[in-house]
Amino acid sequence: MLKCRKMRWMAGILLCTSIVFPVRAEDITGIRDTLQVNLDDALAGKVEINLEQAVDIALSDNPTIIVAGMEIELKKEAGQEAYAGLFPDVSLSGSYSRTLKKQTMVMEFGGQSQTIQVGTDNSYSGGLVVSLPVFAPALYRSINLTKSDVELAVEKSRSSKLGMINQVTKAYYQLLLAQDGYEVLLKSYKQAEANFNVVHEMFKQGLVSEYDKIRADVQVRSLEPNVVSARNGVNLAKLQLKVLMGIDRDIQLEIVGNLKDYEEKLFENELKNKTFSLEGNSDLRQMDLNAMMLEQNLKLQKTGYMPTLGASFNYMYTSLNNDFKVSQYNWFPYSSVGLSLTVPLFKASNSPKIRQAKIRLRQLTETRLNTERMLNMQVQSYLNNMTASAEQVLSNKESILQAEKGRLIAQKRYEVGKGTILELNDSEVALTQTQLTYNQSIFDYLTAKADLEQVLGYGDTVK
Repeated sequence: MLKCRKMRWMAGILLCTSIVFPVRAEDITGIRDTLQVNLDDALAGKVEINLEQAVDIALSDNPTIIVAGMEIELKKEAGQEAYAGLFPDVSLSGSYSRTLKKQTMVMEFGGQSQTIQVGTDNSYSGGLVVSLPVFAPALYRSINLTKSDVELAVEKSRSSKLGMINQVTKAYYQLLLAQDGYEVLLKSYKQAEANFNVVHEMFKQGLVSEYDKIRADVQVRSLEPNVVSARNGVNLAKLQLKVLMGIDRDIQLEIVGNLKDYEEKLFENELKNKTFSLEGNSDLRQMDLNAMMLEQNLKLQKTGYMPTLGASFNYMYTSLNNDFKVSQYNWFPYSSVGLSLTVPLFKASNSPKIRQAKIRLRQLTETRLNTERMLNMQVQSYLNNMTASAEQVLSNKESILQAEKGRLIAQKRYEVGKGTILELNDSEVALTQTQLTYNQSIFDYLTAKADLEQVLGYGDTVK
């Protein structure tokens, strides 16, 4: 069975697992500026996306987000069910009874007692029954409770979106880190090969010892497993991003840019003299909504002491007969209208339920206070991590320049016979480690920023 998904995030094509359908040129007007897809790559099943597009795809196609949306619809239907209690209940009612032994009555006529049997063998009744709540406090409180339940479901859905944005963002950065690390190791491997070729030629000319040739060869071979491992890390990070986005693994996904593109964001001074508020935090919002529901539940329990009033209307037909000649029965209508008032005098379970609701409300208040303190601590921790990572990027950037200069000096010294193969290898290792550390510092900053945005509830838009 061919699985086909319309990719809103692709400009001008409908991408399927094995079929590509062209779209009219006018349909891609306005999309070309925000989505740059190479047509040849698209026809080959390759798609280039940026972070914003990856998040948009995940929010539309990930099953977790879809289920959260269904939960909102479910709560709305439950709210409609509560509202339905305000409308009258209308039903058709019918009954039949067979008298096994008729009631016997003794009456006196002229001083003499006579025995009389009362009733018929068959009794039929049927008609319309209508009931309507006139005053039902418990029903009104239940309706308010369902409204808050819908709001809570909406906030939970928002929390799911924030969590999904956070996961996709960090998976995207993880893929950038894996790709950049792979490129660094690949360059180091190629440089080691180039060094080996130079040493090999010098060895054949008798300019260096066999030891130098062996060391250069070992250096190349020792880098091969790292390159293979880095390539596998890229594939794994890409697969993880596809899973979060909810797309097929067969799609050749390519992401735009690298970690260095985000370096300027580290120095925008966006963290200085800025007050962060937890008003948008989803956990605190859910606790506030739960507190509101507990208060409404407390009011609902108190309605157990309040009277209820209901109205009813009946329109029935009855027939009493001793045989089963239904076509010859005589049916007699009757109707009635009534009010039913219920005043609770004593119910032992009401007081314990009210006390339980009050205790739960106090528990939630204390839990919210502790959660707010923990969140403030997390915010400060993320800010500290971001500041430290930004400082490390500056230091590592300068270290890269020094390491490149050191490698160049080591190469020249070795070529003129004043340096050793160990110096050359050490300079290459130092440069590789410095470049990897530089990428890691940017990654640490970006992931801390993503976690901070999730805690503050800023994840609705990718910054």
